[in-house]
Amino acid sequence: MFFRKARIEPLPITMTGIRTGERLLQIGLDEARLISELASKVGMSGTAAAIVTNDRDAARAKDSAAKAGVLMDVRVVTPLRNLPFEDASFDVIVMHSLNGLLASLAPYTRIRCLEESHRLLRAGGRMVVIEPEPRGGLGGLLRPYPMDAYYSSGGGAVGALKAEGFKPVRILADREGYRFTEGMKTTGTPAPDGAADEHATAQDATNPDGEHPAE
Repeated sequence: MFFRKARIEPLPITMTGIRTGERLLQIGLDEARLISELASKVGMSGTAAAIVTNDRDAARAKDSAAKAGVLMDVRVVTPLRNLPFEDASFDVIVMHSLNGLLASLAPYTRIRCLEESHRLLRAGGRMVVIEPEPRGGLGGLLRPYPMDAYYSSGGGAVGALKAEGFKPVRILADREGYRFTEGMKTTGTPAPDGAADEHATAQDATNPDGEHPAE
């Protein structure tokens, strides 16, 4: 008798918990294959969209989706201050920040991006931020991307999400080089018949000019 070996899902797939029928928005792109694998989880009854900040990433996302046979609405938005979707359009938003997207945004842009993300979620919807797992010592100082000083002093992704109205917020896990932070939208347009999830996260604000502060 032969047994087929079960495919082990990548950790980001498991931790984001995307389900069939959900409306998924992804912001940013680190690994093109991951963005299409997450999009595939919504199935034929769900919808998938992605926002990236440049044409090169848009082409990568579209190519990966085409190879995976996934339908995904890919849009280029820069800066990430006004996201082109209606209120309560999504059940889940995943921000890909392994390369420091959220941490390196200017404070005003980060605030607007998270405010807009909150607006786009239905009540009971959730946002998951995927970042590198924090490292101590010299490894923690040698980041491959710049980190805005307000972001680190304000509590990172947890502080950023809380500041823009997500609650509750929690760190789901620090594993295999990833940190997963989740925040929930508890107010707004009620969820349609079907799902509901939980959690939320926070951060700092100010600097209306959108400039990076001196570090």
